[in-house]
Amino acid sequence: MLQGNTIFRWKLHHLLFWAALLGLWYFFRYEDYSSGWLAFKVTLLKVADLAFMVYVTNYVLIPKLLYKKKYVLFGVVWLLFIMASSWLKIFIEGHLVHHPELFDITHHFKGRFYDNTIPHILLVSTGAAFKLLLDYASAQKRMAEMARENAAAELNFLKSQINPHFVFNSLNSVYFLIDRQNAPARDSLEKFSDMLRYQLYECGVNQIGIEKEVDYLKDYIDLQRLRRDENCRIDLQLSPELNGFQIAPLLLIPFVENAFKHLSHFSERSNDVSIRLERENGSLNLWVSNTREEKGEEGASGAGANPGGIGLPNVQRRLELLYPGKHTLVIDKFSDRFDIFLKLEI
Repeated sequence: MLQGNTIFRWKLHHLLFWAALLGLWYFFRYEDYSSGWLAFKVTLLKVADLAFMVYVTNYVLIPKLLYKKKYVLFGVVWLLFIMASSWLKIFIEGHLVHHPELFDITHHFKGRFYDNTIPHILLVSTGAAFKLLLDYASAQKRMAEMARENAAAELNFLKSQINPHFVFNSLNSVYFLIDRQNAPARDSLEKFSDMLRYQLYECGVNQIGIEKEVDYLKDYIDLQRLRRDENCRIDLQLSPELNGFQIAPLLLIPFVENAFKHLSHFSERSNDVSIRLERENGSLNLWVSNTREEKGEEGASGAGANPGGIGLPNVQRRLELLYPGKHTLVIDKFSDRFDIFLKLEI
């Protein structure tokens, strides 16, 4: 509802602006025409043409060309677009005022270019300047927010390194004390050490190879298999295309952790966790599903039911900061299961 109200206010502001411009334009120029109705139609045509050029420039040409550093192509396409729209407006105006000379593009070419195309270039450039300023301010605000988030995360990370370093070194010592015949225990400890090493030494970057992130997920899932009974079924599906690109570190694990944290504890039927990760058409898709028990709002064991949990809210905030407009997150809570779908543009 809040998003709908925001969109409504955004549209209302735009409508009020163009309505005010239409009224002022009509007030100052209606005496130039034979009737008020004709003056209104011509004024509406000019305002609509200007609005069309502004919106196409701001919401199509700038994002698709200028922001992608295709400067020459943007300049050529933009200039041709302004000229074409200006001449089309003159042609329509000729029909409205019954002025056949306006149908001929070559007639008074210099005068028309000076009176129509150049003003349009200046007006549309002004609209584009406002768009660029607003986008710049929004980007600066997002960068400042990201800087604050990163600073807080780095401080918390540094504070937490003391204890994990001790644990990591202790694990190495315990590993060599375990009997070599106890392969499961040694393998589990080795996987846990690998996970801790990944968190301590490899996650201090903005982007990390998807292969390492997948290995981390697999180690975590293997450890979960060991601590679950035979009534737990874990299905992991990884597509072979998961290589050759990077994502933000530790971005996927909260969804998997959440599924195991809130997994059901049925005794009469299986407790299932399903995880599927694939790369498709330039995007990374993650599906996570777990069975859950309906125990009321206070004691629900379904994923995301714990009001004190911070895993999902944190990762949702990270997605907003790191992948603005480039991610889709769908969370569905049912009576018997909890589903999460994440799509990242990579």
